[in-house]
Amino acid sequence: MSFNLRQIEVFRAVMITGSIRGASQLLFVSQPAVSRLLSHTEARVGFPLFERIRGRLYATPEAKKLFHEVEQVYAGVRRVNELARELSEHQEGILNLVASPSVGQMVIPMAMAEYRHNNPQVKLTFHYLGHAPLMERLLNRQADLAVSILPVNHPNLEMEEIGSGRLICICPYNHPLARRATLAVADLLPFPLISYDRASPFGAMVGALFEASGETVRAAIEAGSPQNACALVQAGAGIALVDEFSARSWAASKFVVRPVVNAPVLKATLVRLRTEPMSQLAQTFVEVLQNVMQREGFRVSTQGT
Repeated sequence: MSFNLRQIEVFRAVMITGSIRGASQLLFVSQPAVSRLLSHTEARVGFPLFERIRGRLYATPEAKKLFHEVEQVYAGVRRVNELARELSEHQEGILNLVASPSVGQMVIPMAMAEYRHNNPQVKLTFHYLGHAPLMERLLNRQADLAVSILPVNHPNLEMEEIGSGRLICICPYNHPLARRATLAVADLLPFPLISYDRASPFGAMVGALFEASGETVRAAIEAGSPQNACALVQAGAGIALVDEFSARSWAASKFVVRPVVNAPVLKATLVRLRTEPMSQLAQTFVEVLQNVMQREGFRVSTQGT
């Protein structure tokens, strides 16, 4: 037999509070009502949810497994209620945005500020996320648009390039490499390098650049992202290869940027659901974002990576 919503509510209240009394206070109903509904629920599912020992309730292993799923149901219900409230409060609409950290630090906030200036009644939400969570938000319809600097491969998602930037080297102002206009991979070898896990997209990119020059990456420090690498270079921990989007977001940085010979191009792509048309709100934001990309020099690439 299956749970109904009221039974789920009572079961969850007992799990959270650990007692019939606590559940009755949480739900604002009488203790006998909670007890009756809990007993009826156990009869319906066909196994005990709680052991009653010396007047106390102890959840069975089956109840603990059910509770994990019940919490997910409640999280979904909360999201529905929050969305209904927001739609009521924001009649002009809501636009949910997600982005890679690299573009999420500067470009997206700039576009959001410009968009809000002309669309003050529209509510914007924004999160910068890793690659997998970003795709998950889109596929679960928790985001309307995403901007990523890494390729997104999913049959239900489509991509459109809106800007590009190269992989560049950053080093402290007083570093020997700062005196050179352009760097080769061989120039980086004598100095402590801040790089990334070889299995990560950025780690693979740096590894391929070194291999093309007949060299091997020997990282002094492994960072989780280009933004982490920027912070480490800022602190004087070494040099790093990062994308231009990340480097530009550190406007008041204490490091210098130098181009690297044969460095790959990273494309900033707009990602959205293939199966749904883009709303007017989203189309207007994309236009603003494209203008910001152009203005900041992140033009659409004319060559591949």
